[in-house]
Amino acid sequence: MTTFTPTTSAETHSTVAWAAAEDSPLEILGHGSKRGIGRPQQSEHTLDLSKLSGVTLYEPAELVLSAKAGTRLAEIECLLAENGQQLAFEPMDYGPLLGGEPGRGTIGGVLAANLSGPRRLKAGAARDHILGISAVSGRGEAFKSGGRVVKNVTGYDLSKLMANSWGTLAVFTDVTFKVLPAAETEVTLAIRGLLDDHAAAAMALALGSSAEVSSAAHLPERVAARVADGSLGSDAATLLRIEGFGPSVAYRIAALKDLLKDAGPLQEISGPVSYSVWRDIRDCAPFAGGGGRPVWRVSMAPSQGHQMVLALRMQAAVDAFYDWQGGLIWLRMQQDDPEAGLLRGLIRRHGGGHATLVRATPSHRAAVPVFEPQAPQLAALSARLKAEFDPKNILNPGRMAAGAGSATLAAATEGGAQ
Repeated sequence: MTTFTPTTSAETHSTVAWAAAEDSPLEILGHGSKRGIGRPQQSEHTLDLSKLSGVTLYEPAELVLSAKAGTRLAEIECLLAENGQQLAFEPMDYGPLLGGEPGRGTIGGVLAANLSGPRRLKAGAARDHILGISAVSGRGEAFKSGGRVVKNVTGYDLSKLMANSWGTLAVFTDVTFKVLPAAETEVTLAIRGLLDDHAAAAMALALGSSAEVSSAAHLPERVAARVADGSLGSDAATLLRIEGFGPSVAYRIAALKDLLKDAGPLQEISGPVSYSVWRDIRDCAPFAGGGGRPVWRVSMAPSQGHQMVLALRMQAAVDAFYDWQGGLIWLRMQQDDPEAGLLRGLIRRHGGGHATLVRATPSHRAAVPVFEPQAPQLAALSARLKAEFDPKNILNPGRMAAGAGSATLAAATEGGAQ
């Protein structure tokens, strides 16, 4: 096996063109923080983009940042923080959950996995903030989509199409994102001791109010102790984040307290503890340990999530917590079996949704559909897209599905896509 480490877009283009001409499969890799997600690779060679790094354009006044695809996300977030800005969609860091180091994810991987965090309720995901890309298709052809301005129209929006394709359609060389000012103040209101069903009702009430809640999560009993270095204690915590200018945040927190005064004991969290809580929820820190037991990422209707988890607990030992008002459920199986058939059957029974096996042994990832199986019509459309962009199936073959490894359209159709 050969590892190619291009340092320029031209070198990346020539490597993919060579692989296409030789029918030689490539594993597409940044710094490897998400390498354990998906089916085990079926590639002869590795295309390592970690040297294709550096911010190429940053105009704070224009709210635009461009960078080479292998640039570490941590480097970009540090640069933005120095200027009081952020990637508003709050991309998660899969590294610790998969047994790696934090801060190794790349900006290209952010788009390839369509990452987002707790603020997705308000800000959306990576695909909602991408402005443009430069990439190389599996045909060995370089192409561009979008540009470096917020208002940009160039026909088909291939940039968004590439979101959640996990390197199966094209290799990114450069990406351009919209950035936004960071909030001046952040305060979290916690309701303590609620069971999952009462937490779901409280979050729905808060999200339906005028308080402009930017994030809503529920950490059941004992799970709460695994965030922010245990500063929340072990009692269940239903968390509502309010962001903005100081006086506005104070007013909205007071309104939320009045609205939820009968829901349960209230606790106000601010400063570094609030930041730490939401960072750990973003990165699924409560399940980062656990000896590598299977972890699922489930997206479904917020009103149905806690009911599905209750039904699952009747048949399997599982730990769970909720983000996105309960629309995103993180599950850690307590046994080595991921119980894929049971879980997906219960999701269908509770209104439908999507389940991704984020962490499991290689043998389970090879045997179980890691990504949610697509309906026949959607699978056919995905296969046609794969045939257009990568007809020889040289880019991350088999990562998303057995055989052709066709790209997913979940980013366009799934409320809880990565």
